[in-house]
Amino acid sequence: MEHFAQFSVDGSRLYGMLHTPDTDAPASGWPSVVFVHGFTGNRTEAQRLFVRFSRVLAARGVASLRFDCRGSGESQGEFSDVTVGTEVQDTLEACAYVRRQPGIDPLRVMLLGFSMGGLVATLAAQEARAHRLLLWAPALPDLWLPRLPGGQLPATVADLGGWPVSRAFFQDMLRQRPLEAAARWGGVAHVIHGDEDDVCPPEFGVRYARALGCDATAIPGGTHTFASLETTAMLYQESLRFLSGG
Repeated sequence: MEHFAQFSVDGSRLYGMLHTPDTDAPASGWPSVVFVHGFTGNRTEAQRLFVRFSRVLAARGVASLRFDCRGSGESQGEFSDVTVGTEVQDTLEACAYVRRQPGIDPLRVMLLGFSMGGLVATLAAQEARAHRLLLWAPALPDLWLPRLPGGQLPATVADLGGWPVSRAFFQDMLRQRPLEAAARWGGVAHVIHGDEDDVCPPEFGVRYARALGCDATAIPGGTHTFASLETTAMLYQESLRFLSGG
């Protein structure tokens, strides 16, 4: 089943889609996954990566929530107000929303973060009480240094390909320490990265895996968005293995 989802953070409505299996929930409830999209992304993601994987999970007895962070997709808010901190808040509330739903096991809510969503999910994992943490092509703050206009913080808002990115976004990003948060967390995690990713270098995935003390899987030929049928199939297969407890 697929149900429209909505919840509020600081007075803004966030919208998403809750996927649940078509079978009756077990006594303990279904395990679930909260998806966190990337920078300028949304709850669908490239090639409908999130939509397709949510449906794969539901067919295997795992619920999931795909949602748009504030200022992204269809959710309320302006992109010029987005920071890493606001997206961490959004992710925490998304996890709380899932735990309130009937048929969900509150102890087995997992996080899946893609690109900047991987950074956000890592920072949120401890407070969110994530059962497991899965990162797809996770970003690090290093990625935004070359995007500083003229190497300086913008006075107000920078125009990044039509996206209004605020001075506060850059300031907040540059003080984040996701690898330190990963090392403190100590939960069960896994990293998957395409070996031809030219947006977030595969080295980022290796650094996350070392900090998390977990395995990393390289997808041969995988781009940042795993943009082929073959690499997407490998991504889903490895993700299912991990999220199912393998």
